[in-house]
Amino acid sequence: MAGKAFRKFLPLFDRVLVERCAAETVTKGGIMIPEKAQGKVLQATVVAVGSGAKGKNGEIQPVSVKVGEKVLLPEYGGTKIVLDDKDYYLFRDGDILGKYLD
Repeated sequence: MAGKAFRKFLPLFDRVLVERCAAETVTKGGIMIPEKAQGKVLQATVVAVGSGAKGKNGEIQPVSVKVGEKVLLPEYGGTKIVLDDKDYYLFRDGDILGKYLD
């Protein structure tokens, strides 16, 4: 299901649309990190989820994350999608490594 503020794209089946969090540009000590030295951000916020995938018995298996949750992504993978000049990434539910608990 799509979040209230995000209704232009709805993932199908077990796919999850996420927005990566911004990379840190300054360390805790106040040192600025150059853009080339910043690592790939693996934390993201779930923006929209599909209805789920069909299991072996034909029942729909719901997606394990919800809109608004923070998740940990794999370093590689995902499909980049540009909507309203913003970058989003589409992953399968099984590719997401975990979710952060508040």
